[in-house]
Amino acid sequence: MGRVSGKVAFITGAARGQGRAHAIRLAEEGADIVAVDACAPITTVPYHLPTLDDLAQTAKLVEEHDRRILTRQVDVRDLAGLEQMVADAVAEFGHIDIVVANAGIASLGPCWELTEEQWEEMIAVNLTGVWKTTKAVIPAMIEAGRGGSIILTSSMAGLWPFAGIGHYVAAKHGVTGLMRTLAVELGPHDIRVNSVHPTIVNTDMVHNEATYSLFVPQLENPTPAEAGDAFRFMHALNVPWCEPSDISNLVLFLACEESRRITGTTQVIDAGGNFPFKIPHSS
Repeated sequence: MGRVSGKVAFITGAARGQGRAHAIRLAEEGADIVAVDACAPITTVPYHLPTLDDLAQTAKLVEEHDRRILTRQVDVRDLAGLEQMVADAVAEFGHIDIVVANAGIASLGPCWELTEEQWEEMIAVNLTGVWKTTKAVIPAMIEAGRGGSIILTSSMAGLWPFAGIGHYVAAKHGVTGLMRTLAVELGPHDIRVNSVHPTIVNTDMVHNEATYSLFVPQLENPTPAEAGDAFRFMHALNVPWCEPSDISNLVLFLACEESRRITGTTQVIDAGGNFPFKIPHSS
């Protein structure tokens, strides 16, 4: 028996990166998966976003663990699309027990130089999209009467400020506040709500020219290795980043019965990045 056997997990942003890793890890431990992703470009995002082929690959990897998966191209800004996916998932699986509101984007710029479009798209995806995901799924969870676990992907930037990504910081702080309120509101229904706060994670959101330029501004066209050295100095542990699987192990813990009395918490996985003093690492 796996740690989430018999449960169904609804995951946004599941086509690649952390979302895919969460789907695979939960499937390894017995969950069936409902996976959605926008699988389309967003104007203000300076890196390539996932495709339908990526979402199909997630499905293949889940099925290799003998679990069922329902996938669909749905943007988290589309409440009607999310609600229809929830209805179809309940018709297919009977219930939803775990929600991982993971979908998110990144873009860059000092607060006063951000365009209206950058600000509005960031808030729409990274904050309002999280709220729409919970709004779509919670009624079905309450009606099922099985309790459950909702996990919202925030960030270190949901607890601390970072220059050059003020709109991202604002959205992720908003996710933290939303988590705390939902934990209070859903406690009587035995639905737990927590947020995860990763440091830099080894995904396409990080490995692109725009992100490298933010962290290594002194170099022109920095390499992944040079960016990795800069990331390493952010952490107390001598690592440049976490792997998606590191975050997925935390998501699994919050989804399973081992964490049944944990709700309303900010679960930090930052390699010691939040410490005010860190011993410098050699490059």
